[in-house]
Amino acid sequence: MEFKDLLLTPVYLIIIYGLAYWLRPKLTNKFTRKYFIPALTVKLIGAIGLGLIYQFYYGGGDTFNYFHHIKIMFAAFQESPYLWLKLMLSSGQFDNEIYKYSVRMEWYRSPTEFIVIKFGSFFSLLCFNTYTVIGLFFAFLSFTGMWQMYRTFLKLYPTLYKEFAIAVFFLPSVFFWGSGLMKDSLTIGFLGWLFYGFYQGLIEKRNIFKSAVIILVAAYLIYSIKVYILLSFLPPALFWIFLENQRKIKNPGIRMLAKPFFIIAGLAMAYLGATRLTEGDARYDIDKIGERSKINAIYLTKQVATGSAYDIGIFDGSLSSMLTVGPQAIVVSLYRPFIWEVRNPVMLLSAIEASIFIFLTLRFFYRTGFIKTLKFIGSKPILIFCFVFSLVLAFGVGTNSGNFGTLVRYKIPLMPFYMAGLYIMQAHAKRPKKLSRLAVTA
Repeated sequence: MEFKDLLLTPVYLIIIYGLAYWLRPKLTNKFTRKYFIPALTVKLIGAIGLGLIYQFYYGGGDTFNYFHHIKIMFAAFQESPYLWLKLMLSSGQFDNEIYKYSVRMEWYRSPTEFIVIKFGSFFSLLCFNTYTVIGLFFAFLSFTGMWQMYRTFLKLYPTLYKEFAIAVFFLPSVFFWGSGLMKDSLTIGFLGWLFYGFYQGLIEKRNIFKSAVIILVAAYLIYSIKVYILLSFLPPALFWIFLENQRKIKNPGIRMLAKPFFIIAGLAMAYLGATRLTEGDARYDIDKIGERSKINAIYLTKQVATGSAYDIGIFDGSLSSMLTVGPQAIVVSLYRPFIWEVRNPVMLLSAIEASIFIFLTLRFFYRTGFIKTLKFIGSKPILIFCFVFSLVLAFGVGTNSGNFGTLVRYKIPLMPFYMAGLYIMQAHAKRPKKLSRLAVTA
């Protein structure tokens, strides 16, 4: 960070808050209005805090590696906007005109990192290439998607505006790791837009063209940055859509006859989405994902010298062995680190959140019973989606991380959905007759 960060950050904070206060009447109602500015504020605090933690606690890291590349892009713009545009449109190929810049960029041929650099480079033109302000722009962009995620949940359960605000905005790991100049800020924001697009276009069947554009753009960007999130989202989302449409058939006889069709069709679409989405991709092809997970887990575990590594058991890279360690992978993603496993302040935040997840989950199972809880989840399509998505992603990141330091970032996309699912179940247990699936203009 430089002196211009101290000088320009307050100025851009005023601009961002001015924009937020202008947008708030258009995006809120009398119940959600009070959460809009606080939700944005924690995102902005997260963006600034992430930079400070990486600079003064970790002494560097990915966020500053991204900024290093952005500075190179900015230098290209200063020489010629044409060269900058060529870099922005590049897919990592050799080009003699931009070679003197691309050769200095370690991630030039790494598409998942380079797209983050492109976003950062665009924002850098708006703020004189200032690291902290770029982080604020990432936080604001992420916030737009998360607010749409929040509004979508409220369309399903309008009375849970406080609970959903906690689940979506105020989990410390989510607003800290999901803000600032990192991949995670973009992916969780685009995930919110994708969730919104799916519900509006494919369940409400409103603004079909607009929703289709949102779905395609958000899905493409998630695919380009962290494809495993899309791979985890798509199957349960498609299944959710089929279940919701099946429920809308008014005739009981036709609905009963159609139910097996919708279940089979939903599972088939989910399978095709999971297998065809990454077919031929050496990193995430379904036939290679087991071996890849093994390599990642072993590598990351060996790299950790701070005591934050975890062990989910031995697996040889095959899908069958991954299924064997799957339950432990899910437990470590959702419910660990335990309090006694904490080794540093960052782990403490994650441990507190994991403890809350454990408490809420066990309390509901205790009060309702294991079988009744499973039946209840099976009766609510949104709960099926929330928990299946959470479990699938928990399985994936739990087998790939190898240590709590990386796990805490990898798992943040599932946390709002898992927490929202717990709050929905809790609300039904407390006041089942008062809850109704009413649309709300949020």
